[in-house]
Amino acid sequence: MLLLSAVAYTAWVLEVVLSTGLDPVQAYISELAAEDQPLGGLFRATDLAAGLCLLAAAGTALATGRVGASRRRRWALAGWSALALFGAATAADSRLPLSCAPTSDEMCAARETAGLVPATHTAHAVTSSLAMAGALTALVSLTVAARRYHWWPPVRRFGPWLLGAELLATGWSLASIAAFQAGHGTWALGAGQRLQVLLVALWLGLLALGVARSDGTDEDAEVDEGDEQAAGRRRPTEPSPGRRPT
Repeated sequence: MLLLSAVAYTAWVLEVVLSTGLDPVQAYISELAAEDQPLGGLFRATDLAAGLCLLAAAGTALATGRVGASRRRRWALAGWSALALFGAATAADSRLPLSCAPTSDEMCAARETAGLVPATHTAHAVTSSLAMAGALTALVSLTVAARRYHWWPPVRRFGPWLLGAELLATGWSLASIAAFQAGHGTWALGAGQRLQVLLVALWLGLLALGVARSDGTDEDAEVDEGDEQAAGRRRPTEPSPGRRPT
């Protein structure tokens, strides 16, 4: 499910071979799925598939009881919960498309500024923000979990680098969105967003690889060792043979 979500989440790369009429350097990724776009239905379907696959993956991890059973696993619990939020918001995003493409359609941009577009534009902005907040929280929490609990070697090794790059790409995207909304151009908004989404997909692929290579024994051994250490600290000292306890 994680691997499928990563593939579906990068469906926008099809714009390399398909004629969308949008400039990938300037346009929001969400504009590919706008209601007035010829391939909007395709990209809405891939967003829905990505969201549902993420929900299935996160729900399975949470339902197995391998996270949250110990305070030592709170990072994993937070990460899988955030991944579930990411999936739910992405699925909702696909059901609340933009009505038009503001970066390429001046009339659309003017209507959006004047508040004359459907309410789905505002709802889409909310779900998109929730999706990215969930993705960033999941990246941070599960990368910390991988390093702290010695899980998922691919995430332990490459996760911090991808996380750093993702934070930089997110900063670029937020600055570009602010500039566009203030009427100062797009600042290569589309390129920033595409880099941001690509890095999330690569991290999901790493997580999928790490989970696939693990049968859960590493996680159980780490927690069992911690439980034994805790039990050792609580175990009272027994008196030596032949001596009466004081």
